[in-house]
Amino acid sequence: MAETEFQYYEGVGRRKTSTARVRLYIGGDGAIVVNGKPANEYFGREWDLRHLVEPLIVAESADRFNVSVKVQGGGITGQAGAIRLGMARALLKLDPELRLALRRAGLLTRDGRAKERKKPGLKRARKAPQYTKR
Repeated sequence: MAETEFQYYEGVGRRKTSTARVRLYIGGDGAIVVNGKPANEYFGREWDLRHLVEPLIVAESADRFNVSVKVQGGGITGQAGAIRLGMARALLKLDPELRLALRRAGLLTRDGRAKERKKPGLKRARKAPQYTKR
């Protein structure tokens, strides 16, 4: 598949209650825009920034693409995780030979952890009321 066939490659990522639509535009300078803002403005913590560019680093193509992201729901860390998965999936559409490298780095697995629901009779998901013998 030739790189000029598509205008962009899109991937959808989810984490907790966040959903991200990631578009990779070929021939860019490495700019990442999240909901209309540069990524370093949108994400305040350095860890979240490093977390979301990890697929580009594994694919050794950090400055080959411009990345545009629409993300909604959840918190900042969940959104960063959703962007990371969406970016990995978009890279996979671009080049299927990256599958092994992305899989080994753990970037193609959706993180299914989410908040556990509260159960009746308990104070929270697992915390029970204090037991009294007498």
